[in-house]
Amino acid sequence: MTRKLKFVVASITGLFVTLMTNVAWAQAAAPANEFERDKYFAIAAGIGIALAAFGGALGQGRTASAALSGIARNPGASGKIFTPMILGLALIESLVIYALIISFVLVGKIK
Repeated sequence: MTRKLKFVVASITGLFVTLMTNVAWAQAAAPANEFERDKYFAIAAGIGIALAAFGGALGQGRTASAALSGIARNPGASGKIFTPMILGLALIESLVIYALIISFVLVGKIK
C-alpha cells in the first residue's frame, strides 16, 4: 500500500511541477490576455476537485474499513460504532463538497 501511495504522491508532484514550470519562468507580471488567465482557472478547478475527491475517497475507505473491522470483532458494539462512522463520513464528504464549491467559483470567473 505504501508503494502505491508513494507512486501517486510522486506522480501528483511531478504533474504539479510540470504545470508550474510555465508560471515560474514567465516573463510578464500578468497574463497576456484574459484567455491566458482563464486557462489557469480551469486547471486549478480541475486539479482541486480531483485532489479533494481522491483524498475524500481514501478517508471514507479507511473509515468504513475500520468501522467494519470493529463490528466484525465485536458485533454487539455495532450500534455504538455505526453512528460515529456515519458522522465521520458526512464530515469527510463535506470537505469534498467545499472543494466542489470552490471549483464552481473558479469556473465562474472564466468568461
